Amino acid sequence: MTTTVSEPGEDRKNRMMMQALVYQGRGKKVLTERPVPEIQAPTDAIVKIAKTTICGTDLHILKGDVPTCGPGRILGHEGVGVGVVEKTGPGVTAFHPGDSVLISCISACGRCEYCRRGMYSHCTTGGWILGNQIDGTQAEYVRIPHADTSLYRIPEGVDEEALVMLSDILPTGFECGVLNGKVQPGNSVAIVGAGPVGLAVLLTAQFYSPAEIIMIDFDDHRLQVSTRLGATATINAASGRVAETVMQMTGGRSVDTAIEAVGVPASFNTCEDIVAPGGTIANVGVHGVKVDLHLERLWSRNITITTRLVDTVTMPMLLKTVQSGKIDPKLLITHRFKLDRILDAYGTFERAASTQALKVIIER
Repeated sequence: MTTTVSEPGEDRKNRMMMQALVYQGRGKKVLTERPVPEIQAPTDAIVKIAKTTICGTDLHILKGDVPTCGPGRILGHEGVGVGVVEKTGPGVTAFHPGDSVLISCISACGRCEYCRRGMYSHCTTGGWILGNQIDGTQAEYVRIPHADTSLYRIPEGVDEEALVMLSDILPTGFECGVLNGKVQPGNSVAIVGAGPVGLAVLLTAQFYSPAEIIMIDFDDHRLQVSTRLGATATINAASGRVAETVMQMTGGRSVDTAIEAVGVPASFNTCEDIVAPGGTIANVGVHGVKVDLHLERLWSRNITITTRLVDTVTMPMLLKTVQSGKIDPKLLITHRFKLDRILDAYGTFERAASTQALKVIIER
């Protein structure tokens, strides 16, 4: 169920109101008017959103899979603001009004025990709070806590649409999939799920020159995109013979790294079926229901299983990689919408099988 609420003919700026996409409970969202956010702490910044996007996690919220996000929350945790830092608190020293910034999906104080360990996702006063525990980026303005350590300055000449992919999807694929999956030169890698996150894993796995990258999905179009982006082989899971096909492709070995990039039990079970002895299963997907761990099959095979919420610690490196042209995350963008059509954007993203959507850009 979706609803649009608007008050045409009024000047939102003069009355300090803005358009925002608000979660209303399981299956419900509304584009409505909300007050422009204000500075609440000395380390806050208010950023005017230039471009944002929709994440698969937003769909998990709408399904009721994320209990920390309650009705009334403005959704979204990705975005860029170009020349539009509006206000900063007195404790912000690295950014000033007018700066162009990339927003990290993870807010980090930089001082607590978890931040000192590089686990920004577990910051005691931050973590994944945007569009979850505090209002997010699918609006005209957003308040960013811990601005000095949660924003990144945008270099001159970098495509801002490509940078939206750096807010979440690219570091998620790289950190949770590639780094946690221990991808190494010459390895065989299988990525279960060729959606936007799985494709981000594919792009960044190639940093380490694996010998094989096998993409597994039910969608032929996404598998075709995977081939264009560097997959060495693809398997349509509708065959029901994924494990047998992987064994044939790898000469009976299976894969060194199996990466779960969907967030459903069947895809994790596939990873259990195709990982080789001594291999790693890296979970990337957001799971809303229980998944069976088949230790009766895995206990003797020296398997490592990793989980992670993205920390965005690799964002500076990825920013330089995109700036240098080594990878082009803009290739993941398939649709563009204005903010006042964000409900259409959600409909397109939700019906990806028929619309062939990957990432959608939403701009003011």
